[in-house]
Amino acid sequence: MNLDAKIEFPVIEFRSSDLERGTNGWHQLCKKVREACETFGCFEVVYDTISTEVREEMFRLMKELVEVPVERKQKNTSPLPYHGWNLTNHVHCLIFCPSGTMHTMGTQLEVLHKLIWLMLIDSYGLGDDSLKMNYTMSVRMMKYMSPPPGEYETGLFAHTDKPVSTIICEDQIPGLEIEVNDGQWMKLSNLSPSSFVFMVGDPLKAWSNGRLKSTNHKVMMSGDKDRFSIAAFIMPNEGTIIKTPKELIDEEHPQLFKEFDFMKFFFFAFSDPARRIDSGQLLYDFAALSPPVSNAHMDK
Repeated sequence: MNLDAKIEFPVIEFRSSDLERGTNGWHQLCKKVREACETFGCFEVVYDTISTEVREEMFRLMKELVEVPVERKQKNTSPLPYHGWNLTNHVHCLIFCPSGTMHTMGTQLEVLHKLIWLMLIDSYGLGDDSLKMNYTMSVRMMKYMSPPPGEYETGLFAHTDKPVSTIICEDQIPGLEIEVNDGQWMKLSNLSPSSFVFMVGDPLKAWSNGRLKSTNHKVMMSGDKDRFSIAAFIMPNEGTIIKTPKELIDEEHPQLFKEFDFMKFFFFAFSDPARRIDSGQLLYDFAALSPPVSNAHMDK
């Protein structure tokens, strides 16, 4: 069921004058980012630090890569989720590029990830080390084929993200939908040419003790145009432990999740048994504490 238009999706402009940490503008941005991530698990960020020219060149290069012969793409396959090339009704290409436009955009998307993390940390009054980890940023380029005339079909099934967080950049063809209530979906359309969509992943939800929402989302295709998008995922390195800061655990917010090894959760989420479990439930099946534990009980 689609949602009527009364719920407003958060759009947050990151003006350079507000990005100096500790200023009034910074604190207001932190509050908006936290509220958006707690309510929706995602938001549209208007961020013109990444220029229109870089975006346009990135999509031009992407369209060239799509046309590379399948035999060459198959040399970049991988059994790991979020890695390599694969083909369903859309194309995934993992980018490892030492220079040029792809590197420029990848670096700038990583800066945006870290900026939003810092805003979340400050909004909760936490120290910088509370969300510190070694990670790799994986960038995927995706092409979703247009459906047959008059059809409305799934380009990507509904799921919550398993990396820590995701930033999505699209080429002005809508299709991304988020679930805002049980069974109610909102289509994200009319995004600004300077906009990106930030999404909370399951590990970030666990880190926040469930305060942040990892949003269920999907891609639905209609019309006669293919959809191109770029997604930048933060993937913690092997051995990284996801742990809720003690400051986010109290009587009102008992600890919901045990600390866990990210890579073990990641492989569990893409295992055969996990295929029979709803994507949003996987974090609970893997790491939920029952019953939740408050700080008062932890200290005893």
